[in-house]
This record gives sequence, C-alpha cells and structure tokens, in this order.
Amino acid sequence: MLPITHWKFPDTNTEAQFLLTRELEISPVVAQILVNRGITTIDDAKEFLFPSLKQLHNPLLMKDMERGVDRMVEAISGKEKIVVYGDYDADGITSTVILVKFLREVHDDVAYYIPERIEEGYGLSKAAIDKFRKDGTKLIITVDCGISNHEEITYAASSGIDVIVTDHHEVPDILPACSAVINPHRGDCSFPFKSLAGVGVAFNLLIALRGRLRDLGFWKDIKCPNLMKYLDLVAIGTIGDIVPLQDENRILAKIGLGVANNAERVGLKALMTVSDVGNETVSSESAAFKLIPRINAAGRIGAPEDAVELLLTEDEDKAAILAQRLDSYNRKRQGMEKIILNEILEDIDTNIDIDKVNSLVFASHKWHPGVIGIVASKLVERYYKPAILISIKDGIGKGSGRSILEFNLYGGLEKCSSLLLSYGGHRYAAGISIREEDIEAFSKTLSRAASEDIGDETPIPKTAIDALCGLKEIDYNLISQIEMLAPFGSMNPEPVLCAKNIKISFPATVGNNHLKMRASGDRARYDTIWFNGGHFSDLLSGSTVDIVFTPQINHWSGKSSIQLKMKDASAP
Repeated sequence: MLPITHWKFPDTNTEAQFLLTRELEISPVVAQILVNRGITTIDDAKEFLFPSLKQLHNPLLMKDMERGVDRMVEAISGKEKIVVYGDYDADGITSTVILVKFLREVHDDVAYYIPERIEEGYGLSKAAIDKFRKDGTKLIITVDCGISNHEEITYAASSGIDVIVTDHHEVPDILPACSAVINPHRGDCSFPFKSLAGVGVAFNLLIALRGRLRDLGFWKDIKCPNLMKYLDLVAIGTIGDIVPLQDENRILAKIGLGVANNAERVGLKALMTVSDVGNETVSSESAAFKLIPRINAAGRIGAPEDAVELLLTEDEDKAAILAQRLDSYNRKRQGMEKIILNEILEDIDTNIDIDKVNSLVFASHKWHPGVIGIVASKLVERYYKPAILISIKDGIGKGSGRSILEFNLYGGLEKCSSLLLSYGGHRYAAGISIREEDIEAFSKTLSRAASEDIGDETPIPKTAIDALCGLKEIDYNLISQIEMLAPFGSMNPEPVLCAKNIKISFPATVGNNHLKMRASGDRARYDTIWFNGGHFSDLLSGSTVDIVFTPQINHWSGKSSIQLKMKDASAP
C-alpha cells in the first residue's frame, strides 16, 4: 500500500530562500534545502557550504582537558608506559588509531588495547588492568568508553595506574575518580558543541596536546606534526557513530572525507579496494555502506586488532592481507544477520500481531552478540517500532537495541533499570546486560515505557520533503549544488524532493527486490531505482503518481547518468 510514510512538507520562508538564491547564485531548490536546515543568512550559508578548521571550537573549553593534557605531558616527560584503551566499533577503532599514531610520534612506549567483544564486553575490565599492571603501564587513556567504569578505574588506581577518560556517551550522576574526565556531555563542560563522536573528542585532545607540546618547545626547530592527516579517520569514526553532522562534526567529516579521497593512508586505500570503492569518490554514503561495515565487522565477529593494525600500518602487503580479512568478516557477518532476521520474521508472522505491540524484544541462545544490533536496526526499518535483541549465554543476556524518533530508548531503559545488570547508550541506540530469567519482565516493562512516550497513536515513519521540484529542473548543475551540502547523515539527511503527476513505465524488479522504473513528466524523463521496492511493481505499473526521491548521478560501466533514488510514491 502506498504511500508507506507520512509526507511532511517544509514551512516556506520565501524571503530567506530568495536572498540565498540571489546572493549565492544557487538554485531555489538548494536555497530551500538550506532554509530547511535552519540556515537563513548568507554568513551561515557560507560557513555551512565552505567549512574550515578555523571554525573548530577551542578544545580547552572542554572540562578537564587541561588536566588530561598535563597528565599526558607528565607521562611523556617521565617516559611512562601509556595504553590507549578503545572500543570495538568504527568510532572506537578510529579513536584508538589517531591517538596511538600521534603518541608514537612523541613517545616511545605506547600500546593499545581493544577488549574482546564477547568475553570481555564494552569498557574497562579488571582483567585487562591486571595485564597492564604486570607490564608496567602507568597511564590508561580511554577513547569512546570509560565514563561508567567507576569500579574499574578505582581498581586501576589501587594498582598504581592513572586513567584519563575521553568519552561521548551519557554521563552518570557520579563521575569516575581519575586524572581527567573529558566528555562534552558533562553538565559543567563549557564546550559549545555537545554531540561529538568519540573520535571527535579524541581529536580535540590531540589538538590540545600538540599545542601544549609546541609551547613547551618539544619540537624545537622542526615542524610539529600536522593533525590534518588524521582527519580521514576522524571522518570515518564520526560518520560511523551516526552523530549529528552539524557544527564541528560537519567540519571534521567534510574536510576528513577530502583527506580520505587523497588516498594517502595505506590501510584505507586497501580497504577501499576490497570494498569496491576503487576510484569512486569516498562519500558519506560509501563510507557508511562500504568502509565502515568492514571495520565494524572486525569488532563484531572477528578481531578488532585487525582493523586497528590495518589503519596503523605503512606496509602495503600487510594492508592488503588485513583488508581481505576484514572483507571476509563482513561477508560472514552478513550471513549471520540474514539467518537471525529470517528467524525473527517467521516468529512475528506466526506468533505476533505486529499492529498490537509497540516494542519488540527477542532473545536466543543461538545468536552472535556481535550482529544483533544490526538486525535490530533492520526490524526498526521494517516495522518502525523500538527493537532490542538479546543473545543469551550461561544465563546472562547481552542485548543491543535501536529506536524510533518518538521513543527515547536510553530513557526507557532507565525505567527498566531494576531488571538490568547494566545498560548504556543514547536516545536511538543502547546496549544492555540482563539475567535470562528477567527478560520476559523486561519486555513488558519496556512496552509500558514505550506506551508512556509514544501514546495511543501508532507512530508512522515520516519523510521530510525539502522542496517541490519539476523533473525539468533536475540536471547535472542542480545535483552538483546538492552535493555541496554533503556529507549527509544524522540531522543533515540526503535532500528529498517531490515531483507531482509523474507517469510510471517499464517497472522491473532487479537484484535483491530492487525496483527500476522510468519516471516521465514536465517534458522530462529519468530512470529511477527504489531499493527494496520490488513488491510495488504491480501497484505502480502504468500509473500516474506523486513521487518522493533524491536525484543522483549513477556511474555504471564507465558511463554516468542522472537517476532518481526513490523514497515513496502516492496517488496524486
């Protein structure tokens, strides 16, 4: 049945749209997209379209940044052993790599540690701290983790090890007692942008540390390291963590993708090769759907150290081997996800009236905990309901959840906290640990929490339309201007246009249930592609509809053509 979403048209601000069109010499369509993003002045538009590193905020505004830098300088001067302690996803891995890379330029004794996902789980562990004590570690720097590890940090202190926490997750009421807690979400932190990824916090730490070392004359007559070379990884980690691509995140991602396209990092170049990026420009889309899944796969079902070493190495042969290994992890991951998803879909079809539930909780002893989060995302996409999947082993379940706009998942878990061993995350994604016997009660409690937030009406996914557009307005120049708005992601989605009274012809299902069609109207016609829309073929054949789409350039067999990426369709 069409449409599949609720279409939301923007409020018009013709004055601002006209001003941007005239002064920037851009299409009225692109001007309207900028207005929809809250950009209504010429200065704001120029900052958005042409971001500069000069626009970054002063990292010393971040609470405890100076304390953290002081302790790092002390460790470097005292030749202490430093361990960078990361996380096993793309954000944590890229955070680890940039910190290790820089520190090894200024210090001889730097190691890293990524916990094993299944046996150790997320964050600091006492077992790892015991290893560090034995090898003489004096300072641990966490990246993308640590904010909730009170007990482990106290244990490290009792072992003679100081800890600097750099993190971006929700801050608990009581902070861990350590050398520094650097997290923009702290209530007493004056850093103006709160939504950095873990790698963004780590990069700010590098800016502050480099500045301090430069002031101390560390490099004397030689040029200090250029941090620009790390921005490719900062971009990948930022996009991978699905943080809002606004403010500082947009600057880091936009400039970082430019650095990535210079292809100077040996490991990244090898990863691009196995990911079929090849000579294609690295965009937020190719990063999100080709590069980042392979980095994540190492942490989900393989060895996260393989991803770290790939991005650290300068050896092309080693990089090629590691990139192939990450690619094989990713193929294995995809196979696991398909099996789990099909099992759940069968369960829903057989046992659940999907229209009468407002949240989905499933658990199994058979599922790999490293892939259930992705399957939860697929369930949210299909049913538009919060979903948590739980992998059970030895009576303990480890769960991963995803949510919808109308339900704050982290807030919902707070209401279930008495049933949980631990939990963490944010509004749209979270992880839990739970006893097997408490799962049923947790499912009911989460459902009540969802009811309180969502209310009685069934939430419907929304498609925010940026502008009405005739097909004759679509050309290479318009698409080029739209690409200036990239990178696209959270809070800066791909622009979505609507064209009315479009004649559909030649529908054909291709690939894995994708729908190709010809769209004609307004004295123009274009081919379209609707991913996972093959089942709409009969509905649309020969019809006249309003369509919602994103225009793009399709590169195929050495040729380029304009293509409309379909989002939805409806009777006019």
